[in-house]
Amino acid sequence: MTTSDPIGLPHPPLPGSSALPDGTYDGKVVFVTGGGTGLGRAIATEFARLGARIVVASRKPEHLAQADAAMAEIGAEVLTVACDIRDPDQIAAAFDEAEAAFALPDVLVNNAAANFPVPAEDMSPNAWRTVVDITLNGTYFCAREFARRHLEANTPGSIINVGASYAWTGGPGFAHSAAAKAGVKNMVETLAVEWGPYGIQVNGLVPGLFPHEDMTADIQGNLARTNDKDVCQPALRVGQPRELGWAATFLASPWAQFISGHTLVVDGANWQRRSLTNPPIVTIRDQMGKGPFEL
Repeated sequence: MTTSDPIGLPHPPLPGSSALPDGTYDGKVVFVTGGGTGLGRAIATEFARLGARIVVASRKPEHLAQADAAMAEIGAEVLTVACDIRDPDQIAAAFDEAEAAFALPDVLVNNAAANFPVPAEDMSPNAWRTVVDITLNGTYFCAREFARRHLEANTPGSIINVGASYAWTGGPGFAHSAAAKAGVKNMVETLAVEWGPYGIQVNGLVPGLFPHEDMTADIQGNLARTNDKDVCQPALRVGQPRELGWAATFLASPWAQFISGHTLVVDGANWQRRSLTNPPIVTIRDQMGKGPFEL
């Protein structure tokens, strides 16, 4: 008997494909924070392909313009609203706009976050506060606004919080983001229990390596030195953004209504990769090309 050569996981179906029936989200409104670029836009696109009317919230006008263009390309109805999710009043105003234009959103995708690599000893208090404020506090404020409106209306809803695998493992170089994402994961589990009796489903969605234009410069630089068959991935390939969108549309669909309080990791098993022998340690400072620490 011989051992087969590694072939990796198969590539996904072509863009525009879906496992769900056409029209699954007809008449539904899906609110996506940070939905103008990157993975947020990929998620919004897949909901739109299935008939949803899309609300995209972002702080940046250029990102809202990109959302308008992306939704127009597939003929979807879209409302773009300027919103800093650190401010509960701005969130309430964004939901007011969504209800006035369409209806109370049926699905909330908490995708907006902040992140950048930095050794923990170099991180400023402002950097810590900013990332935690956007990633953790903003996610909670949006979920709270969505839930309060559904509780008042006595209607069901679905929340998807986009997380990160270092919520479980820690994230050297990303202490601020890893701590915030751990809070986001815990929030999924807590709110699913609290709001389940009122028909509100809460789940998490964790992406692996999905190359896209909104990645930080350091990650883009690393990807430029690899290829689509990245030998560091158990799948022998990176993810395609539409694959994350398909996972999101399933989690909020009628076929997943008994799934709540769960965090789905979509990364080809990369976060569970282990080696029989450990490689030599390279400090985060060395990985980032920084010299010795100085006060």
